[in-house]
Amino acid sequence: MLAPQRSTFDTAILAGVAAAVMMAIAPVSAAHAEEKKMERTITVSATGTAEAEPDRARITSGVVIEAPTAREALSQNTQAMTKVVAQLKEKGIEAKDIQTASFNVEPVMDYHKDGQAPKLRGYRVSNQVVVLVRDLANAGAVLDQMVTSGANQIQGFAFEVSKAETLKDEARKEAVANALRRAKLLAAAAGAEVGDVIQISEEVSSEGPAPYVTARFAKAQSAPAAPIERGTATLEARVTATWALK
Repeated sequence: MLAPQRSTFDTAILAGVAAAVMMAIAPVSAAHAEEKKMERTITVSATGTAEAEPDRARITSGVVIEAPTAREALSQNTQAMTKVVAQLKEKGIEAKDIQTASFNVEPVMDYHKDGQAPKLRGYRVSNQVVVLVRDLANAGAVLDQMVTSGANQIQGFAFEVSKAETLKDEARKEAVANALRRAKLLAAAAGAEVGDVIQISEEVSSEGPAPYVTARFAKAQSAPAAPIERGTATLEARVTATWALK
């Protein structure tokens, strides 16, 4: 059975309805496109700082031993490091504040300039710990104790601010204020005004507000406690903010 055919009149009506619908949709789409096109924003990055006094420190120290065999080097290193850790605990450093940072066993080679094959001289064992000193007044005494008890390498000394995250809030406020000030300045220069804030993000990074020192000692010697000057740490916050333009 053949399907009924539409009349020319019906076809004309359907075409007219479709055209009307398309004409109704077109202005709406154009309006949305125009609205999106006209949305203007300004994005500014700025920093803020706050001063704080360090109240603790982290010391990276350890023992490096060379011996003809790996077993000898390991045995001597273990004895020396055990003594260092024991002395630290006697000095009042809690076990939770002593953490192994690295442990290495490696061959020590002698290289000849005449092109001969390198010769094995022995083995080197290195064991390092990071010690958190919560009472900064004792930092110099702790350093002295570590060297006296057998540590022959100091890899780093870093000051820290224990409440840095809270103290940094002032730096964050200053960063936002600086960003808004710059946004208003730039907008005014372009003949516009700053409207509502659209987005604010903070750039988070690790901080090292500390002098870093490296020292190696031939042997432990009795000496006065090393002088430690804490100085002042600068806490910095960086934000990026976007505002609408009026």
